Amino acid sequence: MPEINKRIVFLKGRKVILRPLDKIDAPTLARWMNDPETREFMSATFPQTITQEEGWLEKIAGDEHNIIFGIETLDNMFIGVMGIHRINWQDRLATTGACIGEKEYWNGGYGTDAKMILLDYAFNMLNLHKICSEVIAYNKRSLQYNFHCGYKVEGVRRKHTFKKGRYQDVIELGLFKKDWLPIWKIYQETGFVR
Repeated sequence: MPEINKRIVFLKGRKVILRPLDKIDAPTLARWMNDPETREFMSATFPQTITQEEGWLEKIAGDEHNIIFGIETLDNMFIGVMGIHRINWQDRLATTGACIGEKEYWNGGYGTDAKMILLDYAFNMLNLHKICSEVIAYNKRSLQYNFHCGYKVEGVRRKHTFKKGRYQDVIELGLFKKDWLPIWKIYQETGFVR
């Protein structure tokens, strides 16, 4: 495995780095998208092939409205993806999305670390005004980590998505830079969020 200073590192946090995705990531992405436990929280419904994942990677390359990163641990383990989606450059708005595909890294703070460095990039480099997120109401882990990062509930789309054999509510979340900055300061000093 390459050392951290020899691999591509776009953003570096306390537990993870965010790096550009590449075609070699397609088999891992296909594995995650086809895993029932992971897919349960995603919008993906149909089986995903490696070829389809390669096509998706090619499509997002250079897309100015979507910036997608691979999440790697500091010891080079590729564990997930995270992105800034539907960037509206005029209104300075975007939506974030994430997937920790390697389940042994769930509940370990890796997603929170990735989200905090992604928000730093979104607010302090891209100068975005507001970041939104959508969470299926039963996805308590995702709701908690978004709340920890400062997101507030802006609304509920009732019975908006079909999962687990019935229609589920989707929670709409929003975050402004001014509300996030105090959390970021604490995180930089301590490595913890609320």
